[in-house]
Amino acid sequence: MNIITLKENRDFRRLYSRGKSYVSPPLVTYVMKNRLQNVRIGITASKKTGKAVQRNRSRRIIMAAYRQLMPQIKDGYDFIFVARGKTPYLKSTDILRCMKKQLKQAGVLK
Repeated sequence: MNIITLKENRDFRRLYSRGKSYVSPPLVTYVMKNRLQNVRIGITASKKTGKAVQRNRSRRIIMAAYRQLMPQIKDGYDFIFVARGKTPYLKSTDILRCMKKQLKQAGVLK
């Protein structure tokens, strides 16, 4: 199953303004229903996260955690995962635990 990503700036802005957010020290998750039959995700890491190496690591470990949770997620949602300052120093299992908790709060797990 391939992953559909959000690329357009307007999609990100729409989720930031209308989506529901769930915050924890290593990760912020924005969730919103879409009118499609699939799940789309976006991953961002700002310069606050660190230099390019840390930002890329943050995106990689968030993607790894998401891949493990993918089969449990209901269809028809858009997600944005935002890396924070702590993210590059954690393992994907820590991010997975955090992501699972946030998605459970959002009620999007099967």
